[in-house]
Amino acid sequence: MHNFQDAKAAKPAKTARSPAQLRTMFGTNLRHLTQSYSSISELARQLGINRTQFNRYMSGESFPRPDILDRICNFFEVDARILLEPVETIGRQGQILNGPFLSDFLGHGIRDLNESAFPSGFYRFTRRSFVSSDQFVIGLVYAFRSGTTATFIKGYEAREAMRYQGLSESPTTREFRGVVTAHEDGVAFIISRRHAMTYSFNYLARVGSMENNFWLGYVARTVRDGSGERVTRMVYEHLGDDRARAREAARSRGFAKAEDLLPYHRHLLRPDEPFR
Repeated sequence: MHNFQDAKAAKPAKTARSPAQLRTMFGTNLRHLTQSYSSISELARQLGINRTQFNRYMSGESFPRPDILDRICNFFEVDARILLEPVETIGRQGQILNGPFLSDFLGHGIRDLNESAFPSGFYRFTRRSFVSSDQFVIGLVYAFRSGTTATFIKGYEAREAMRYQGLSESPTTREFRGVVTAHEDGVAFIISRRHAMTYSFNYLARVGSMENNFWLGYVARTVRDGSGERVTRMVYEHLGDDRARAREAARSRGFAKAEDLLPYHRHLLRPDEPFR
């Protein structure tokens, strides 16, 4: 039987890379990561790095300090193997949707979603209730970007809906989160409550309005056949990052009758027409 020293001696030694080789690999990877950006100056600004210094990183002339490297890795959601391997071979953090198998499918829509198509910020939404069909649910969600590759969304189920079903009204139980992806003519996202308790699929397309801040579509919940309505129309209204406006919208969260909805929300939802 080989001992530890035998095994260590039998293992082929890796050739140590010179600082110049590491700088070259890092520069090559950085140029690859920046290909989707139209403005390197704007990218450098977002990273908080001097443009001239950033150019030196990309050309392989210079190497960042550890804290700057950490900032770059977090921004592009890659790890420190950016120094050692071609970036195309490095899996992304949280890499299922952006990993090799789904990268050109679901991952493409996630990467392709920009601020103009679906801006970050608070959204007020309205839809018919699944648990009480003669009422509507008014809610508030927050959409935000993580680095450059994903748009996330989070919010809380209405307390009244949880109470109606005999469920806990704690924030932990009510919270839901999801990921948003670009669609051919709108956006789509999948949402779940904690521990995958419930899922919903959402589709929205922008509709004409004075401020160009409304989306109309539908939400489908994943429940067994015979468990009541599963799909209904939904309206999203972008409120921006105005927290005072968001707090005002939050005060109206919960159940409402059709006649109590905001006029343009009611107009878009067409409560007297069945969803098809």
